[in-house]
Amino acid sequence: MKVFVSVDAVARALGAEELAWALIREAEARGLPLDITTVGSRGMTWLEPLVEIEEDGVRHAYGPVTAEDVPALLDGSFPGHGPTEEIPFFARQTRLTFARCGVIDPLSLDAFEAHGGLAGLNAALADPASIVPAMIDSGLRGRGGAGFPTGIKWRTVAEAQAERKYIVCNADEGDSGTFADRMLIEGDPFSLIEGMAIAGIGVGATMGYVYLRSEYPDAIATMTRAVEIARAAGLLGDSVLGAGPAFDMEVRVGAGAYVCGEETSLLNSLEGKRGVVRAKPPLPALEGLFGKPTVVNNVISLATVPVIFERGAAFYASFGLGRSRGTIPLQIAGNVRFGGLFETAFGMPLGEIVTGIAGGTRSGRPVKAVQVGGPLGAYHPVADFDTPFGYEEFDGSGGLVGHAGLVVFDDTVDMAQQARFAFEFCALESCGKCTPCRVGSVRGVETIDRWIAGEDMRELVLDLCDTLKDGSLCALGGFTSYPVRSAVMFFPEDFEQDREVAQ
Repeated sequence: MKVFVSVDAVARALGAEELAWALIREAEARGLPLDITTVGSRGMTWLEPLVEIEEDGVRHAYGPVTAEDVPALLDGSFPGHGPTEEIPFFARQTRLTFARCGVIDPLSLDAFEAHGGLAGLNAALADPASIVPAMIDSGLRGRGGAGFPTGIKWRTVAEAQAERKYIVCNADEGDSGTFADRMLIEGDPFSLIEGMAIAGIGVGATMGYVYLRSEYPDAIATMTRAVEIARAAGLLGDSVLGAGPAFDMEVRVGAGAYVCGEETSLLNSLEGKRGVVRAKPPLPALEGLFGKPTVVNNVISLATVPVIFERGAAFYASFGLGRSRGTIPLQIAGNVRFGGLFETAFGMPLGEIVTGIAGGTRSGRPVKAVQVGGPLGAYHPVADFDTPFGYEEFDGSGGLVGHAGLVVFDDTVDMAQQARFAFEFCALESCGKCTPCRVGSVRGVETIDRWIAGEDMRELVLDLCDTLKDGSLCALGGFTSYPVRSAVMFFPEDFEQDREVAQ
């Protein structure tokens, strides 16, 4: 019997390791030959721990499964969900970046190649001069939140004159409600290595770094081991696959500062300095790590690169809408029935994501707000549910896509308290370098408290939002205005209600 067990961080937190050992013990007791493969997550977190049993070449899903359920599972009496890829949440996806997640042993290079791995790298090696133009043609934009065209950034680094250049992968995934970077690294780390190698060849960089947050011990262990395996196989080192230039990489672990998700603060941390934001210009593409031209891209951006070279830039650009091309891994969390990762082409309306994909609220109460883009993203009311998921579309509605995390709230949430939390979060995580962020966020908490206590502070709060947005050095302070302003504008009744209670 061929069995696949998800053991990524979410599954392990829910008992996947105990489940795997229970499967082994029960199979031995029964004399049942069992071929267990540990895999990353399929992204359906409400089914974790997930067990898949292969029948006639088709994998069938069972979950959530506990160690106590193992006898029934092996007896065939445990209820299943049918073929995994026919589960509605999964069947509606367009899986490109996450095609191998949950399918293969994440540390098997053979399995990686058998499922299309290295095809993109080999295509890039065959025509290195086409790498940057292909990236521009693909329309891929930074999936870390800024949405800057990846190919344009690569072209800037490629044209820069320097004796050394770097590729830096920003894996400091700190936004609440986001987990795509972690899931990709734990489920398909070789795709990230392949993408970084292509980037290195394309821009003339010979060294890469993956900056991982310390809160991800499983991802750190998996990524570190994957780099060792790749180097031993000749995928990294003096000559990429024996046919290309030199490219090697290392994993570096951050200390957990949220601000180090900002690229210049991350570069300071990589250099062994305090993680504070640098003024721009100069841009990292010209003076980045150790003062050299540096590509800084998010995990998902770099892991998507192999797809572009395996399937072609035109294929990738055929998905999406407007200037938002390709697919986006939506991370659905909060008060929802079906939370998890859902990869789809840009363009799906927000309401369809919340009600059709996520299944509405887990509590059964009406949806009140959806925060899109992490703790610095705007709160969207139900009136915004027609907004297509795209960079310009969300910008036009006063929000941002960010890292594509969605956190859903039902009608019991107090939006005045959520606005206060945004200021408080900024105050706690500020690097302290610029006054609007360092001081403005603290004044914001105080001002919201005065509003909740009974004073009408609406205009002062909105003025503080403008100050943070226009005067902060980086997006931490600049984007704090999004959740606060949206809470004030779309949910004024919560602020008035709190005032009435206080008075």
